[in-house]
Amino acid sequence: MRKVYLGNHQIISPLGFTSLQNLESVSQGISAIKKHKSSHVGEYYAGHISTNLLDEAFLELGKVEEYTKLEKMMILAVAEVLQQHSEISKDKIAFIIATTKGNIDTLSEENLFSKEKAKLPALAKTLQEFFNLKETPIIVSNACISGGLGVSVAKKMIENESYDHAIVVGGDLVSEFTLTGFNSFQALAKEICKPFSKDRTGINIGEAAAALWVTSVKPKIDAVQIIGEATANDANHISGPSRTGEGLYISIQNAVREADIESHEIDFISAHGTATIFNDEMEAIAFNRAGLKNTPLNSLKAYYGHTLGVSALLELIFTQESLLQNKVFKSLGFKEKGTTKALNVITKTEEKPLNITLKTASGFGGCNFAMLLKKETV
Repeated sequence: MRKVYLGNHQIISPLGFTSLQNLESVSQGISAIKKHKSSHVGEYYAGHISTNLLDEAFLELGKVEEYTKLEKMMILAVAEVLQQHSEISKDKIAFIIATTKGNIDTLSEENLFSKEKAKLPALAKTLQEFFNLKETPIIVSNACISGGLGVSVAKKMIENESYDHAIVVGGDLVSEFTLTGFNSFQALAKEICKPFSKDRTGINIGEAAAALWVTSVKPKIDAVQIIGEATANDANHISGPSRTGEGLYISIQNAVREADIESHEIDFISAHGTATIFNDEMEAIAFNRAGLKNTPLNSLKAYYGHTLGVSALLELIFTQESLLQNKVFKSLGFKEKGTTKALNVITKTEEKPLNITLKTASGFGGCNFAMLLKKETV
């Protein structure tokens, strides 16, 4: 079986339009989440990308009026990753799109774009035409594990020698649909969210896009290899997580089995950590069942909000960089243990020797995802 590596990447978010800007902001403890007001939900906290700044950045690539906000975000991310591999024919690269709701904002009466753009195949077609791709990109839309699952799909395609390389791009928006939906669950926090903390009250929504190069070619500098991945669905409830953490536990166990390691070899966990009462409790139970209660862990949701379908991809990029930089990022918002099971939540951004890391995610319908990364030094 061929080895599969993670390569260069790009993040488009309220914290910046490059991965470097995002990494620096998180290192400094800066949150993208601000107070906003909506006629539908009143005051809310979320991470919005400035439309003016986005349009200014997009001008070099195309006409801003011809593309939706999400399309511009995704195109900016993919263009930067592709630029680093201009010598490779695009016909040799698999393109995978990960999103939960795509251009859902086009269904709004105020939106000037065709409502046909709300269909996910239309999003894929737009990216295909913009980048002049021979084949239509593959769409992965499986709730909040979509971004991670997109990388799993890329890994399998490379292992099976269907492609040598892949670009996984993910993106989602803060929209009327998502805001009113989570508000109906009484799940929106009235402050910056606090994952795993005793005083957590719910989630913030965020918007971002991210693109990641996945390849069979080992980088000439320090490399990050995918050594194990798995997904499992416990079908617990359409929106509520399992009370036993079953699906997440099975995902972790299967990823560990593929990687042929023991759980104590995992140096760090990038958790889903949405800051809802039920999700964080579920994760704590699953991590304890997997023998990981003492493993350092964080959540990035207080920096970005829950970016839905791109969250696992964005956070996987941070996990990759944690390995390469031997650095763990503070779990912003955490004050005091807020789960019935013990967790080792990171309270300070600092350097730490890392060799193997675990990224996990969970989503509506009982879906769960786990991916193990390992550093290979030159």
